[in-house]
Amino acid sequence: MKGLVLDAMLWLVIALSAGTVPRIISGPRAADRLAGLNVLAGLVLAFLVLLASKIGRTIYLDVALVYDIFGFLGLLAIARVLKDKPVEGGDGRA
Repeated sequence: MKGLVLDAMLWLVIALSAGTVPRIISGPRAADRLAGLNVLAGLVLAFLVLLASKIGRTIYLDVALVYDIFGFLGLLAIARVLKDKPVEGGDGRA
């Protein structure tokens, strides 16, 4: 039963990941792409944790931890680059 539930959760995470790809590709703004990328990073993290639980290998948890740290640092780096760019299609109001 545990294996069936983990399989279902893994497939759900894969489906949700596929749902974030159009937001990352099409945008329409850079902030939308960044938010989609952040959601995808969280879903990859969830996939790795579920995979580690299903297979029973703790190395996947270590990989998930490192992936999460680098994903957060990448998010900060991209946000810093986008900080000074003007908002596309905005009317100038915050």
